[in-house]
Amino acid sequence: MPALGAAAWLGGIAAQQSGRATYAGLAGLGLIVWVLAPRFGAGGLRLLLAVLVVAGAAVTGTVLRHDAVRGSPLHDLAAERATADLVGTVVSDPRQVAGRAGPQVVVRLRVREVTSRGHRLRTGGSVVVIGAPGWTTAELGSRVLAEGRLAASGDPGTAALLTGARDPVRIRGPDPWWRASAAVRASIRRAVAHRPPDQAGLVPALVDGDDAGLPDAVERDFRTTGLTHLTAVSGTNLTLVVGSLLLIARAAGVRRRWLAVVGLAGIVGFVLLARTEPSVLRAAVMGSVGLFAFGPDGRRRGLRALGVAVAGLVLVQPELAVAAGFALSVLATAGIVLLGPPLARALARWLPRAVAEAVAVPSAAQLACTPVIAALSGQVSLVAVGANLLAGPAVGPATVLGLAGGLVGLVWPWVGMLCGTAAGWSVGWIIAVAEHAAALPGAAVGWGTGALAVGVLTVLCLLLGLALPRLLRRRSAGAVLGVLLLLVVLGVPGRLWSATSGPWPPAGWLLAACDVGQGDALALAVGPRSAIVVDAGPDPQAVDRCLDRLGVEQVPLLVLTHFHADHVDGIDGVLDGRSVGAIETTELADPPGGVELVRRAAAAAGVPVTVAPYGATRRVGEATVQVLHPDLPGAAGAADGTVAGPGDGSTANDASVVLLVEVAGRRLLLTGDLEPPGQAQVAALVGDLDVDVLKVPHHGSPHQDLAWLTGLRAEVALVSVGADNDYGHPSAQVVRGLEAAGAEVLRTDRDGDIVVVADPAGGVRATTRR
Repeated sequence: MPALGAAAWLGGIAAQQSGRATYAGLAGLGLIVWVLAPRFGAGGLRLLLAVLVVAGAAVTGTVLRHDAVRGSPLHDLAAERATADLVGTVVSDPRQVAGRAGPQVVVRLRVREVTSRGHRLRTGGSVVVIGAPGWTTAELGSRVLAEGRLAASGDPGTAALLTGARDPVRIRGPDPWWRASAAVRASIRRAVAHRPPDQAGLVPALVDGDDAGLPDAVERDFRTTGLTHLTAVSGTNLTLVVGSLLLIARAAGVRRRWLAVVGLAGIVGFVLLARTEPSVLRAAVMGSVGLFAFGPDGRRRGLRALGVAVAGLVLVQPELAVAAGFALSVLATAGIVLLGPPLARALARWLPRAVAEAVAVPSAAQLACTPVIAALSGQVSLVAVGANLLAGPAVGPATVLGLAGGLVGLVWPWVGMLCGTAAGWSVGWIIAVAEHAAALPGAAVGWGTGALAVGVLTVLCLLLGLALPRLLRRRSAGAVLGVLLLLVVLGVPGRLWSATSGPWPPAGWLLAACDVGQGDALALAVGPRSAIVVDAGPDPQAVDRCLDRLGVEQVPLLVLTHFHADHVDGIDGVLDGRSVGAIETTELADPPGGVELVRRAAAAAGVPVTVAPYGATRRVGEATVQVLHPDLPGAAGAADGTVAGPGDGSTANDASVVLLVEVAGRRLLLTGDLEPPGQAQVAALVGDLDVDVLKVPHHGSPHQDLAWLTGLRAEVALVSVGADNDYGHPSAQVVRGLEAAGAEVLRTDRDGDIVVVADPAGGVRATTRR
């Protein structure tokens, strides 16, 4: 079964990547089987034929699904950008996102009927709706009428996108089971609503994967410390919920086959509570594999169950074959089944059995997942095992108490709040572990995401997996390895290196791009402990910590290029504990929410807010600063010099303040989120501009005048971007274009804080800090 599971997985990956061309590979595999069959005997031949059949089934199923999507009337209408009325069932919870045109809601719809251009057709297919905030009221399982414009989707499993969707018209409410699960989810949120925001956001994420209220800072700490699996629906969640249910049933006298019925009912209930998304089905199946592996001969039974699970999931949901979450689940489960027992036995020779297993399980899972995590994030967490070990004891109580709070709260809300309080205390410990572990100097080390880097890491993990059980049999070897890991995590090697290479930030630094997630925050050195700050990012704590690391105490000028949340929401972090002389903004006062936030924060700090003066050149400390953009002549402005926008933030990017800065003889161009029309205006203004450093516009979005950007001939190009962002930033085409033009491209999602330093030879160079 493991071989058949691997065959299905590889077949699914191949089909997702190359479609029908994969049949040529299957034909070649069939020829190899035919030629080599006599050498394998009857058993080997049966296995090879089974591998071929399962791989072929995965390919065929994937290709047929993609053909069905391409043959759908929705696909053809989307190619023509037709307007349409759709009748369908809501199959995902609405999720609010920040779009270019302001807040929007994304929801998935399973279509039953489409009306467009005078024709009405009954059809199937999945459509992703991008609509107005009114879509937040669309309940999972309800049937609705949706109106909007169809657009092509890049996902081969999605027939179309429905953009600009008006508020839905409800035709029929959800079925009773969906109403019940929605009531429990809402009750869980109410049970912890009185707790601090980080606890109130984490409890629902632990219980049912509802991470909409999880603060960004907690998410970043979890990612650094290898605790991200706790904030998503995983096999661990199911095992805890179903395991608790089985314990209660056993205490009530339930035995034998009826226990299996209770367990099955628990799995079904968990899936309904956490939603029938592919990720939830995957988690449910992997959790069931964990239950299968309990008892005698668990390793063999666990591997068989894992093979069945992988083959079944890929055949039912082919898109899982290329999903990162699926790979992490499979590898973590395989690591626990294969490496967990020998590692636990080795540690048990000199540790108590319970402690040995507590160390072995997260270690085995983390080691198996490390190459995939590095490929996704560009870093390897060195505190993941310790963080999981410390946080582990609180996960069970938090999950069970959170679920109990939701269930009991339906009848006795005050009892539900008591359970929610206890769940909040439990997750408070988990949050504290993540926060302190993430703050350690060696919490994570940078690692490349290329094929060679990931391949080398995979080989290292395999060798380590083979060597660890032998090394850890001896107490002395285990102690030495533990001490070495502790020294690395505490940053002792880094401090020793810093003692010879200099402190952070490096002497003579000119510009810093802070790692604040999906947003911009730049610091321009203009004197001792003094810097111009350009944008504040989305998180006050993130920008505050970055400026502390840089030693910035005085900010003579804070420039906010435009009022989108990812550039202004962190303003309190800049103002906190620092002397800020003035705040300058763009002329376009839009979106209103960002404008109000900035004005309120500035008023509270007593700092004046003015419009950045177009065309003016000033000396600020050691830097010369010129505002190149925007200029909105002839617009009807307010008394403070601002101009009203459409109110949805759709034009804010192209109204970004653009700064040309000269400091220490080097020229820097800071572009905000400027888009091609604005880029063309700046290009016409400055002509053949040559700069040393370029802040790449709009987080490296593909929407660029690439010819102009590459024509700037920058030595260093900085991309301020968040890891795992939903926008696909930065564009690979933009990065390749800049690199081909001779620029060194650095990204905050992979490199952390980036500092540009003046090179004695007359150029610039960049150093990074994770």
